[in-house]
Amino acid sequence: MKKFRLIRGYGLALLLGMSSIAFSQSDVSGLIKSGPADATKLTQAYLRPLFKGFGVGLNSGWNNSAHSKNLLRFDLRLGLTGAVVSPIDETFDLTKIGLSSNVRPTNPAQTITPSFAGEKNPGASLSIYDSANQQIESFSMPKGTGFGLIPTPQLQGSIGLPKGIELQVRATPKIILGNDIGTIGMMGAGLKVELLPLFSGVADKIFPIDIAVAAGYTEFTFEAPLDVKVPTGAVPESPAQVQDFSNQRIEAKFSGINAEAIISKRFLVFTPFLSLGYHQAKTDGGIKGNFPIITGVTPLGQKTYTNYSNPVNIKQTDINGFRTNIGFQLNLAFFRIYGSYSMAEYNSFNGGIGFGLGK
Repeated sequence: MKKFRLIRGYGLALLLGMSSIAFSQSDVSGLIKSGPADATKLTQAYLRPLFKGFGVGLNSGWNNSAHSKNLLRFDLRLGLTGAVVSPIDETFDLTKIGLSSNVRPTNPAQTITPSFAGEKNPGASLSIYDSANQQIESFSMPKGTGFGLIPTPQLQGSIGLPKGIELQVRATPKIILGNDIGTIGMMGAGLKVELLPLFSGVADKIFPIDIAVAAGYTEFTFEAPLDVKVPTGAVPESPAQVQDFSNQRIEAKFSGINAEAIISKRFLVFTPFLSLGYHQAKTDGGIKGNFPIITGVTPLGQKTYTNYSNPVNIKQTDINGFRTNIGFQLNLAFFRIYGSYSMAEYNSFNGGIGFGLGK
């Protein structure tokens, strides 16, 4: 159990680390300078591979066999998925994401910038103009992280029910990982139904394989504090502007749904499987709270700011399509080893270990 807790902690720490370094305080401060609509588009474009890769991971590792566990037999497993980012998502063109005319590349010849999964090169610079076409601010996009493989851990328990049904549960209680890092939580549930046992055992003799259908839903939440201060020397655009910026934070809810048909064949302790299914993943979150954004300049040249509440809001479908999985399950008494490879928009690898009682 000590070894299991260490592996679980590693997977969660890895995931949290990637989420928390997506934006530093300075990155957030820079992006919101562009205003809510443009900041949302820039955030979506920069984090696209993280959202997609994480969505793939949420939908992975549910099943490694078409056989449902016998009545009240159970296991507990820990898996880790690595989603391979498509090269096309490692960069994006700032002129192709629909920015307003008030936000423009500082250097018109430098419009390609790294995404989250791109190389660790400095991001392109953007300049912000007011309604009088006067430049009031500039900032640089975040550099890439160099992570071309997006990891996602899965902690799952399964138990056999009557009629060839297997209930699966994924859960991580809300964990506070530090005042500067934030909190995470995960929940999910799935069902697998083995089809041949529904035919009173006759089909088992005709077809020496296992066939099942399965579906699962997972939801992961993340929240982290922010502290973006009023730019030095800036004054409120009007006395009515909000002065309290203590409620700044990042909030995100990632959800995934996976449905698949599975076929497998057991050879003593080794069970290979093949599945074909559909999966979808969504992101609902953003940068929340009150933020001071430079919107003008006084006649004396002093910058003025306007408060924007919840400047970045993202609600989108990241993954929506079919996937094929091929893999295996190895049963060694109460110990299990799992492995699989998935082919979809983002190909991925999944591996894990488990402990259980019975078949």
